Amino acid sequence: MSDMMRILEDLTPLNRVMCSSDFDRTVEYLCRELPFEVQRFAAGEDYNGWIIPPKWDVEEAVIRKDGSVIYDGKDHALAVIALSAPFEGTLDREELRKHLHYDHRYPDSLTFHFRQQYRSWDRDWGFCVPKNFYDSLDEGEYQVTIRTVEEEGYLDILEYELRGQLEQTVVISAEPDHPGVSNDGLAGVVVAIELFKRLRTSKRKFTYRLVLPPSIMGTEYYLGHLALERKEVILDGLCLWMLGTETPLALQEARDPDAELADYIEDALKTADRNYRREAFEKVIINDEYIWEAHGISTASLSRMPYPEYHSSRDNISAMREASLEEAVTVLLSAIECFDQSRLVEKKFTGTLCLSNPVYDLYVDPGQIAFGETPEEDEKKMRYLMDLIPSLERPTTVTRLAKKVSLPPETVETYLQRWADKGLLKLL
Repeated sequence: MSDMMRILEDLTPLNRVMCSSDFDRTVEYLCRELPFEVQRFAAGEDYNGWIIPPKWDVEEAVIRKDGSVIYDGKDHALAVIALSAPFEGTLDREELRKHLHYDHRYPDSLTFHFRQQYRSWDRDWGFCVPKNFYDSLDEGEYQVTIRTVEEEGYLDILEYELRGQLEQTVVISAEPDHPGVSNDGLAGVVVAIELFKRLRTSKRKFTYRLVLPPSIMGTEYYLGHLALERKEVILDGLCLWMLGTETPLALQEARDPDAELADYIEDALKTADRNYRREAFEKVIINDEYIWEAHGISTASLSRMPYPEYHSSRDNISAMREASLEEAVTVLLSAIECFDQSRLVEKKFTGTLCLSNPVYDLYVDPGQIAFGETPEEDEKKMRYLMDLIPSLERPTTVTRLAKKVSLPPETVETYLQRWADKGLLKLL
């Protein structure tokens, strides 16, 4: 059994609600796989309206009829709604049903009721049950007990960095939360960890950072508290989701279609003759990518969405395929190896230079229509490149600039080298 499948088997059953004893166990477990640094934020903290919930664990959760237990919420991590309030009392069938949530797709499955994690100030009690169970309830009275333990806890975020020759960084993110399921969150985590285990055995030009935050809230806390100097060196971001099923790979672009990491992944997919599709931003999945983008970091994603087991108890170890996990690792490793060879462009001046000045001699003259001069298409593209260089706000790659101006990378690099020879740029 591979390390990836072992981790999935060990962690899938845990109730990995973002602040819980099982999430603490998950953090400890993953820190034995890689030497992560753990960032902690205390329960009750408020950042941008995101309030970290208390540490929450279920001690007992049962439904009884005539004194006999007919449903035990401890049998599966999804069986009690996340952050359920405690409750004890007797109800009739219709009142009980108001607190029972079921999957409308599969009559024998549990669904994932997650929203209370993000609204800890307004919580109800409840169970997730199969629709078959919901439909089978007879009229009469039911006794319900939900006993939980709530205490001060932490929102933990894991970070591991492989330093390269340059400080410019590619960030890869996946989510270790989501209770009781394998593909949603956890499969991306195991792929990311295996990828970094393999990356650390080779020399790297760029720095690579792995971030494992609880979904949405963890990402916002991580980025909202990230030191500016560590944020400014990020070249690109990539989120890894749901990579364990047999469904085809789905490559989602960053919001900026000129962001290049998706191109390298697509090249690797084509070279390996993999089955995949490529879509624009938010056309495959809407997840933490939008948070990374809101903090100014272009972020693509690789997933296997859609897959039929999503947000259900069918998302379990039996749906995982080692070959699917390995395929994702292999493709990503190939893409990163190519990306790592990209030449980086770093601007060393401010303002707008008089490029026609003989000191620089970098001016591109596409001609003037009023003088009867008709510029060639490539001349117009070179002029666009010339105008683009002074507006560069942070280091970028030759490949990205070439894509933006629709010129061959070799042509762009030749022109940029002239700037570098004048001390205006660095090509790394």
